[in-house]
Amino acid sequence: VHPDDAFARSIGLANGKTEAWYILSAAAGAKVAVGLNYPRSAAELRTAITDGSIANIVHWHPVHQGDVISIPAGTIHAIGAGIVLAEIQQHSDTTFRLFDYGRVRELQIENAVAVATAGPREPQSPAERRSDARLVLTVNPYFALEQIDLAPGSVWMLDAPKETWLLAIEGHAQLGSTKLSPGDAVFLQADHADIEVGADGLKALLAYP
Repeated sequence: VHPDDAFARSIGLANGKTEAWYILSAAAGAKVAVGLNYPRSAAELRTAITDGSIANIVHWHPVHQGDVISIPAGTIHAIGAGIVLAEIQQHSDTTFRLFDYGRVRELQIENAVAVATAGPREPQSPAERRSDARLVLTVNPYFALEQIDLAPGSVWMLDAPKETWLLAIEGHAQLGSTKLSPGDAVFLQADHADIEVGADGLKALLAYP
């Protein structure tokens, strides 16, 4: 679980950590845990951590390629096996671990219980299409995440007045002097660049404040 801005700053950190996941690939039956299956008190959450039952009271659900999952700060979460995902997040590496399946990594139970929303995650807003080429996947107070689908042979300009990340997930393109293939990421800020799309089109993720 990650802290929100207020808690993070109370312990001397710059900000909290809200994030989102885009599922790039998922094996059959792959699952993620997001939130708890129903509300618990802080005492009940502590008991579940102590006896290991927290692994069973988180809400596990299947995921598939192309799914988008919003993880607001305070959401208890875990990623199951067989998943490759892109994670878009606030500038923070702060994680409070509640449970670790008996491994030896440090737990931060006091802080975790203090920041956790001990219940289900709030419903996620659906994606919103802005144009044939732009699909807004999720928006929160910190960042927007879009999927862009650019037609073969088309030419675009990417205007990035603020921090902007682009991750190619299908197809090919030339972005300025950079060749884009699946898995390539580009960072722009106070800049703009032409995108010349290849013969197989381009699907990419675009994240910005």
